[in-house]
Amino acid sequence: MSLGIDDAGVTALAARLGRSLAAEGRMIATVESCTGGLIAQALTETPGSSQWFDRGFVTYTNEAKTELVGVPASLIAGHGAVSEPVASAMAEGALARSRAWIALSVTGIAGPGGGSPAKPVGTVCFGWALPDEPVRVLTRRFEGDRSSVRRQAAAFALEEALRLLRMALPASAGQPSGSPGGRSGEGA
Repeated sequence: MSLGIDDAGVTALAARLGRSLAAEGRMIATVESCTGGLIAQALTETPGSSQWFDRGFVTYTNEAKTELVGVPASLIAGHGAVSEPVASAMAEGALARSRAWIALSVTGIAGPGGGSPAKPVGTVCFGWALPDEPVRVLTRRFEGDRSSVRRQAAAFALEEALRLLRMALPASAGQPSGSPGGRSGEGA
């Protein structure tokens, strides 16, 4: 991931993901902490995005993570808000509280403060939930200032969602929208 990714680059990734979701009749939901709604904003930048974007949760505080998407307070207390278990619970909670087929979550430390030796500034945990599949989680560390970390995190979350969409729908890969063998509708 390049440090130089800009807002237009994030929006372009979001549009690619949106077109792919729309072609399959699928929707996405987001639950964001350190990105503060940047991913939802990028997804809704394209006209017609209501075809693929269901809803976004901005859960900046621990209480919001618990109240809005059901992350157990004990999980946050035990692992910290910036952790793969919390990212997983955020994604699961967003999927359960939406009409989305895929939900992505982001929780991290964008800086300039808030880091520690175990979790330095730029540490971001991600989760992607799909129906009837284990939640996928990853942790990455990004370099740069606060704005750069947030944009890199948004781009990474969108790129992985696009990759997972392609992996989850092999029967329709390369087929035109609406062709036989394509999966459509909500749920799997």
